[in-house]
Amino acid sequence: MLKIINKIKTKLSEDIHLKELIQGSLTFLILRILGMIVGYAFTLIVTRNFGAFAWGIFTLCFTVLHITSVIGKLGLDIALLRFIAQYNAQRKVKTAKYIYFKSIIIIISLSFLLSLSLYYLSSLLAERVFGKPHLAPYFKLISFALLPFVLLSINSESLRGFKKIKEYTTLQNLLPFLCAFIFFGIFFYILHIKNTEVIIIAYILGIGVSFFLSFLLLNKEFSNKNGELKKVSLSQILSVSLPMLLTSSLFMVMSWTDTIMLGIWRTEEEVGIYNVAVRLSMITSFTLGAINSIAAPKFAEFWGKNDLEGLKKIAQQSTKLIFWTSFPILLSFWLFPSYILNIFGNEFKNGVPALMILTFGQFVNASVGSVGYILQMTGKQKIFQNVVLIGSIINITLNIILIPTFGGTGAAIASAIAISFINIVPFFLIRYYYGFFTVSILKR
Repeated sequence: MLKIINKIKTKLSEDIHLKELIQGSLTFLILRILGMIVGYAFTLIVTRNFGAFAWGIFTLCFTVLHITSVIGKLGLDIALLRFIAQYNAQRKVKTAKYIYFKSIIIIISLSFLLSLSLYYLSSLLAERVFGKPHLAPYFKLISFALLPFVLLSINSESLRGFKKIKEYTTLQNLLPFLCAFIFFGIFFYILHIKNTEVIIIAYILGIGVSFFLSFLLLNKEFSNKNGELKKVSLSQILSVSLPMLLTSSLFMVMSWTDTIMLGIWRTEEEVGIYNVAVRLSMITSFTLGAINSIAAPKFAEFWGKNDLEGLKKIAQQSTKLIFWTSFPILLSFWLFPSYILNIFGNEFKNGVPALMILTFGQFVNASVGSVGYILQMTGKQKIFQNVVLIGSIINITLNIILIPTFGGTGAAIASAIAISFINIVPFFLIRYYYGFFTVSILKR
C-alpha cells in the first residue's frame, strides 16, 4: 500500500498538470459537498419553521431567478472563463481585464432591464403563467436579486479562469446559502420577523455578500498581474458568448422537456418515479463537475499557448479521472437498480428500466470526457452549439413519439439517445480538428 502511495506521489511530482487537475477536482468536490450540507440546512430551518408551502414559494422564486439569469449572463460567464484562462496563459492579463469590464457594461445594462421587467411583470407572471396571484409580491422581491446574482456568476467564472477553484466553488456553491442561513437565523430568532418574505430577503442578502466578496477577490487577481493590452471588439466577445448562451438555453430546455411532456401525457405518479430515476443517474455528474471545474480553464490555457500536445494530455487525463470515478456508481445502478429505487418506496421499482437506460446515457457521457468544454474552450463554440441544437431536436421528437406509449421508459430512451449524441459527435469532431481522441487507449 505504501509503495502504491509513493508511486502516486512520484507521478504527481513529475506531472504538475495532473497534480493541478486532481487538487482542483478534490477542492471542488469537498467544497461542493459542504455547500450541499449548508443548502440542506437552510432548507431544513425554513421548512421546520414555515412548512412546505413557504418552501414552495421560495423554490418557484429561485427557479424564476435562474431562468432569467441565463438571459442576463448572455453566455458571457463561460466566455470570460475561456478568455481569462487563455490570456492569462499568454501573460496578457490586461487584455483579459479589458474584456471583463467591456462585458460587465453589457451585463449590468441587460440585467437591470430584466430586473425591472420582472418587477413590473410579476403580477402577470404569477397570474397567467403559474395561475397563483399570491406569488406576485415574492416575484417582485426576487427581482432585486437578479443583478447581483448574475454578477456573482460572472465573477466566480472569471476567478475560475484564473484557476482559483477554491474561491470559485465557495462563491458558487457554499457562501450564498451559508449567508442566507445566518441572515435567516438573525431575522427569525433574534429579530422575531416571521413572515414568508424573510426567506427571500435572507437569500438576497446572501447573494449580495457573495457578490461583494467576488468583486474584491477578482479585483485582486486583475491588480496583481500585468501584461500586454490587446483591444477586443464587442462583436468578437459576443461571437463567443452568444453561441454559449444558446447552448446553455438548449441544455436547460432538454432538462425540462422529458418531465414536462411526461406531465402532459402521463400521471403524476410516473412523473415522480421518473424524476427520482433522473436524479439518481445524475449523481455521476458530481465528479464530472468537479473535474471540469479545473479541466475547462486548463483546456483554454493550453489552447492559448498553442500547446496541442498539452491539450491532448490534459483531455485524456481528465477523461480517465471522470470515467474511473463515475464507473463504480454507474455499475451499482446497473447491478442493483431495484434495490436502490426501493429505498424511496416500493412503487419506485417501476422506474428500473428508466434508471438503467438513463445510466447508459451517463456512461457514454463519462466515457468520452469533457468534449463539450474542449470545443467551447478552443474556439469551436458555434459547432458545439449546433450539435446541442440537433440533440435537443432529437430529444423533443423522441419524447413526443415515445412518452404517450412507453411513459417514463420512453422519456429515458429519448434522453439517453440525446445525451449520447451530444457526447459522441464532439468526441469525433475533436479527433477531426485536433488529431486526437479524448480516450487514451485509442490511437492518434
